[in-house]
Amino acid sequence: MDQASTSLSSGVNDASHAGDLIAAAAPTRRLTRQAQVRWGDHVVSIGGDAPVRVQSMTNTDTVDVIETAIQIKELAVAGSELVRITVNTPEAADAVPHIRDQLDRMGINVPLVGDFHYNGHRLLTEHPAMAQALSKYRINPGNVGKGDKKDRQFAQMIEAAVQYDKVVRIGVNWGSLDQELLAQMMDENARRAQPWDGKQVMYQALIQSALSSASYARELGMNPDNIIISCKVSGVQDLISVYRALARRCDYALHLGLTEAGMATKGTVASAAALSVLLQEGIGDTIRVSLTPQPGEARTQEVVVALEILQALGLRAFNPSVTACPGCGRTTSTTFQELAKQIDDFLRAQMPVWRGKYAGVENMKVAVMGCIVNGPGESKHADIGISLPGNGEAPAAPVFIDGQKALTLRGDNIAGEFHALVENYIEKRFGGR
Repeated sequence: MDQASTSLSSGVNDASHAGDLIAAAAPTRRLTRQAQVRWGDHVVSIGGDAPVRVQSMTNTDTVDVIETAIQIKELAVAGSELVRITVNTPEAADAVPHIRDQLDRMGINVPLVGDFHYNGHRLLTEHPAMAQALSKYRINPGNVGKGDKKDRQFAQMIEAAVQYDKVVRIGVNWGSLDQELLAQMMDENARRAQPWDGKQVMYQALIQSALSSASYARELGMNPDNIIISCKVSGVQDLISVYRALARRCDYALHLGLTEAGMATKGTVASAAALSVLLQEGIGDTIRVSLTPQPGEARTQEVVVALEILQALGLRAFNPSVTACPGCGRTTSTTFQELAKQIDDFLRAQMPVWRGKYAGVENMKVAVMGCIVNGPGESKHADIGISLPGNGEAPAAPVFIDGQKALTLRGDNIAGEFHALVENYIEKRFGGR
């Protein structure tokens, strides 16, 4: 065998392989119309050249003004740029302006989205203060009414949106799909020479419900830029298929979300899998991660996951990232794990203040590594990094700043000293901007 072909460095300088390397880049976004969701002077642009936005939803009783306002504030501080609330009764409708007032007094200008089902036409008509306090309406075509009531009641909701210049999301969900439309499409499919399978008919019904509703809204005077579309399902592959088809058939901004994603790890993984594929293809203008909270778990977890998805894809940056190795037999000590968590928790806790104080700090990268194998290399790639000693290594921890070895920490207070170095680095690098 030729010796060159077995060399570990064989082909490193072979120009014939240069085309195999593709520069890393953020996905190219699908070009859409752009909606402007407003509250006062605060505007959240959706679609067009705007960044992908993060939305969340409260799980409080909307009638409880204080509890709902507190949770909205928590979601907004966590990073949610729009918050949806249930508006299902006259009492809930009456509470909405008071919730908005509470938020304004707290300095929270996040736009509120009203979630309507079954009786939204009546609530929007009979409670004008609520209709004005909301910045956006979510309308589900599957439950606005049946028979001849459907178009009339849908029209009442659109008329309110037009009157108050509000953005509307026409949100179709396969759990509440218009059954009349589905039955009609099933009948049409049965007459086809080569019928689709039932799932394909379902996909088409979801899309048809959304797009026909959008067309009707435009006939009623709705500005097409103020229309956002969603077609939510609970299966990963189903969501990907539906949104690929939907994106080909319209230029509306699209809201992504895996409905009823589930609890904890399952819900997080399923949402990340589905949304990441679509976002990588440039599809999606707002996202929500619909997690079922564990008992006692903060509602803000769904926001944290959504932010992490966008940051992992390179679409947006929200918090400094901490790189840490998973550990192995070389790192039986928990020191690097504890330090990584301390640094990550510290950075996240400070970000609400730092966003206004240190421009660009959200792009910072910190490495906390556990041994000599990858520690120095990863630390050099970070803005600031530390390589802690693994089993049997000298009790020293080299620190790298901006790719260069800056110093070595020793002793029992390595964690505290590195923590101080990180704070000092942030102040020096980002404080003068």
